[in-house]
Amino acid sequence: MYKLIIRPILFLFDPEKVHYFTFSLIRTLCKIPFFAAIFRGLYQVNDKKLERNLFGLTFKNPAGLAAGFDKNAVLYNELANFGFGFIEIGTVTPKGQVGNPKKRLFRLKDDQGIINRMGFNNDGVAEAIKNLKGNQGKVIIGGNIGKNTQTAPENYTADYLAVFKELHAHVDYFVLNVSCPNVGSHAKLNDVDYLVELITSCQEENIKFDQQKPILLKIAPDLNEMQLDEIISLVAKTKIDGVIASNTSTTRDNLKASEERLKEIGNGGVSGQPIKAQSTAVIKYLAEKSNKAFPIIGVGGIHSAADALEKINAGADLVQVYTGFIYEGPKLIKKINKALLQNING
Repeated sequence: MYKLIIRPILFLFDPEKVHYFTFSLIRTLCKIPFFAAIFRGLYQVNDKKLERNLFGLTFKNPAGLAAGFDKNAVLYNELANFGFGFIEIGTVTPKGQVGNPKKRLFRLKDDQGIINRMGFNNDGVAEAIKNLKGNQGKVIIGGNIGKNTQTAPENYTADYLAVFKELHAHVDYFVLNVSCPNVGSHAKLNDVDYLVELITSCQEENIKFDQQKPILLKIAPDLNEMQLDEIISLVAKTKIDGVIASNTSTTRDNLKASEERLKEIGNGGVSGQPIKAQSTAVIKYLAEKSNKAFPIIGVGGIHSAADALEKINAGADLVQVYTGFIYEGPKLIKKINKALLQNING
């Protein structure tokens, strides 16, 4: 029904407007008696065999929602009804910011992908905390954090630390987003020496709390083997808890979209099916070259249960969806979890 009727109608309209319309619709429906229970009955797969223990956390299943969908933590309680094992909010910055000028979100229908240059649009950490105080404990929450666009390079770490400290009591794990191509002046964030400084600073802050929270690093899919080797060394040196592979890509290789269409869209990060193989290759390289020395969350182009299994077989411990959720609809998570169960049961 979603792909035959609902998606074609939604895809007639501007992607960003559809995003907010869908948010409002889900929130409204979940307020109607029994609707949340209906969603849980339709989409959740509850089985102990699906549980995964990582970073000291127990995930009820390995399929999560990637950052960017619920930037301001306004819908995570409702989204938990759709069967996610974890939900990552953000990217959250110290101050609210509007992001890049619109139009900034584009569908690549023939490629089953999206190009975005949102630019960390969010309401800021104070608003995120206000919303997280309503956490009903249905699902593990990750906090994806970043810097404000206008922050000077010498203050990048201060931005991350500000969000880290404020958000610490309200999320289950953190993700340092250093690989988004849409925020401008982020070259320093790709410098290994700086990453050591950033990670170490967050770890030093982390140990000041009675309960430490896992910290992960989100990397780009465009890194070459030498850069991936640097990531492996970085993880070994800093003992960061894990890696998310990967963010959106700046490449435009092998797209079905015309050159004219891509020129019309302009800059932005590509997500969805176009980066599936690229993301999987990064996961496989990290897992094999490090001898699976650290946990990996795999994201990028997961539009089916087979895509999720491919990521896990490549070395991912957990997976996340975003673009696939938009293209395939809410049944995607159930399909992934059922396939994982079948795989476990042989």
